[in-house]
Amino acid sequence: MTTRATLHSPNLDTILMVEEAIRKSKKYQTRMQLWKSLPRKVQYQTFQTILEYLEDSNKILFDDHGHIIWIAIDDSKLKALLESGVELH
Repeated sequence: MTTRATLHSPNLDTILMVEEAIRKSKKYQTRMQLWKSLPRKVQYQTFQTILEYLEDSNKILFDDHGHIIWIAIDDSKLKALLESGVELH
């Protein structure tokens, strides 16, 4: 994670709110679209810190157009499929 001084460190509720907004999004959003769509106001600098954390922890990635894509494996059916699958070399 990039180290930067933030005026307000994100709390767990805010991180979870951003995660949920990304997961439940019907389309891939840009940073600004996501930030404006959040149910509670968050300072943009704090929001950026959350996105950096989510990217560094391999929960999201950004495509070539700046859209945010949820990539974390958090679906129990998907986890079961991955665990029972055959690994090809």
